[in-house]
Amino acid sequence: MTSVPRATSQAAPRAGADLRIPLLYLAMAVLLVVTGWIMGANYALTIVNMGLISAIMALGVNLQWGYAGLFNIGVLGFLALGGLATVLVAMPPVVEAWEAGGLRVMAGLVLGFVTILGLVQIWKRMAPGRARTWSMIVFGVAGLLVTRWVFDPGVAAVEAVSPASTGYLGGLGLPVLLAWPAGGLLAAGAAWVIGKTALGLRSDYLAIATLGIGEIILAVLKNEDWLARGVKNVVGIPSPVPQAIQLQNDPDFVARAAQLGYDPVTASTLWNKILYMGLFAAVLLVVLVLAQLALHSPWGRMMRAIRDNEVAAEAMGKDVTRRHLQIFVLGSAVIGIAGAMMVTLDGQLTPGSYQPLRYTFLIWVMVIVGGSGNNWGAILGGFLIWWLWVVVEPLGRWIFAHLIGVLPEGSWLAGHLAGAEAHMRLLTMGVLLLLVLRFSPRGLIPER
Repeated sequence: MTSVPRATSQAAPRAGADLRIPLLYLAMAVLLVVTGWIMGANYALTIVNMGLISAIMALGVNLQWGYAGLFNIGVLGFLALGGLATVLVAMPPVVEAWEAGGLRVMAGLVLGFVTILGLVQIWKRMAPGRARTWSMIVFGVAGLLVTRWVFDPGVAAVEAVSPASTGYLGGLGLPVLLAWPAGGLLAAGAAWVIGKTALGLRSDYLAIATLGIGEIILAVLKNEDWLARGVKNVVGIPSPVPQAIQLQNDPDFVARAAQLGYDPVTASTLWNKILYMGLFAAVLLVVLVLAQLALHSPWGRMMRAIRDNEVAAEAMGKDVTRRHLQIFVLGSAVIGIAGAMMVTLDGQLTPGSYQPLRYTFLIWVMVIVGGSGNNWGAILGGFLIWWLWVVVEPLGRWIFAHLIGVLPEGSWLAGHLAGAEAHMRLLTMGVLLLLVLRFSPRGLIPER
């Protein structure tokens, strides 16, 4: 007699949990549709495209934090590496720069790599003591001097070639879609190097280390003009879909747009963004399927066991550091793919735009609000937080303008509200994060 109500009481929460995901996604879709109705389809598609990229970023962070509990605050560094891969793969090579000093730059990089390998071998093969210390000092200083002697003149020659328009080596001139997996590989390689040295640290020290390494990566991008023009930016990155101006010059497209009642400018812009949306949705679907398969595999269950109790997992024979390195590399690869997609969408690499608030803090808010450890929650958080980040400022401007209109002229409140919409983003993110942590600390779609 008691088994029936017990089964019913267990089934009811499960049914509610199963309905939560479609209902929340339906609510998000309604928000996007209403946004398109009020602000235009072009504006809504812009939000959707960047929302898809943000969802992939959130999935990458969720792999590291939700699966393994790794606190990575260097997200912007891996995003920047993904963007750099787009330049290195898709931009055409600058022949004059290669002829001026390209080989010297490559030789300098090889010498630097050989120096690092030599230091590692000295550390491994020699016994601890003064002999090893002095050997490393002498070899490191000699290697640095030789590397700079070869590298610096090459860099100066490369950066002197038409610095206003090029001044860098360029890329391989390959199709830009190849840059997306290349961005993942470049970020994964950097993550492997970082993880070999930093993953043995405690969680708070790991956060500090990844934060510093992310800033180092960004500093290199900003200051090494030979690599990607530094703060001068790389513009004109090829697009994987027809550009709006190309469509406007296509008579067949213009004729079809006229038949549908659209002018060529509006139709070309919408079609360009719809094509991007299809590509981004396909990548998100692939990443989601792979992440779900990993989550429900024995490997995923082992990762969550390590996350919940490292000591117990290590006592059962699991190599915790090795597994942490695996998930750190995988999550960084996903973030790198998203970084390459974002630069492709923008059509330019601007290292100065990589701010920790936008490319680290906001992505963490997406994961926390959506639901740490749940891939569906990370995707929902990516869309919701990006939608809020974009919409709240113009919405605040509209609300404040109406409030100022009804307030007495010269009121202190009217003066305070004028220009206050710029602070709406930070205020909204803070309030939302506090509400979620208070009433749903595991996120909108919690981990089961």
